[in-house]
Amino acid sequence: MPINFHDEHNRHTYAMRSADDSWKSLILDTIDVSNKQIADIGCGGGIYTKALLEMGAGHVIGVDFSEVMLKGAAANCQHIGNATFHQGDAYHTALPSKSLDIVLERALIHHLDNLDACFVEASRILKEGGALIIQDRTPENCLPPGDEHHIRGYFFERFPHLINKEATRRYESEQVQQALESNGFQVMKVETLWETRYIYNSFEQLANDLMQRTGRSILHELNDAELIDLIDFLKEKLSNKQSPIIEKDLWTLWFAVKKSS
Repeated sequence: MPINFHDEHNRHTYAMRSADDSWKSLILDTIDVSNKQIADIGCGGGIYTKALLEMGAGHVIGVDFSEVMLKGAAANCQHIGNATFHQGDAYHTALPSKSLDIVLERALIHHLDNLDACFVEASRILKEGGALIIQDRTPENCLPPGDEHHIRGYFFERFPHLINKEATRRYESEQVQQALESNGFQVMKVETLWETRYIYNSFEQLANDLMQRTGRSILHELNDAELIDLIDFLKEKLSNKQSPIIEKDLWTLWFAVKKSS
């Protein structure tokens, strides 16, 4: 069954790692975040809220529809100043109009069925000339074969029924670009990124992460027995690989700027 973002057991599932330097470098090479007012919509456990502040943002507002996720995010960022958290969603953030320099929506849009409403709201809260960063997987991003780095690919090799579930909830790059352009944005850049997700010192550490379904909503589609089966499958696939195991995921990022009205 799908992940329940309101379940207390999932409070820290999206707060237990750090943003990779490859992600930080791409953002900094594209947009100046220094002293900027930023909203992290769908902030989850606050991983990227924290990263943006470490990169020099002036203030970051983490927005999520789940009170449970926001508690995890607040705990994750408790030792960093200039972060606040606010309950809302991508359609109704309740943030002031034209108040932000940058909006980040990472791993969010595949949970939404109305891109137009999402981007209209992002446009409302951004200043003119403000930047919107969308990061998600396209159907093509989801399905490279599994290897020692793309662990996710093995999920679909072992359980092919997950392929349709994963692909049909993703938007094609052209759909995202068209929705941005039709809702007041100019797309400046589209990039793909193999982002390092986590570095595991042993297979046992990876297995424990999988058993907790940490940060992987697709694994909530498997029952406990299937999850154990998957871990056994991965152990066989990775048996000849030396530690550490460096897990990477393939993403697409769309960088857009709000047009003048």
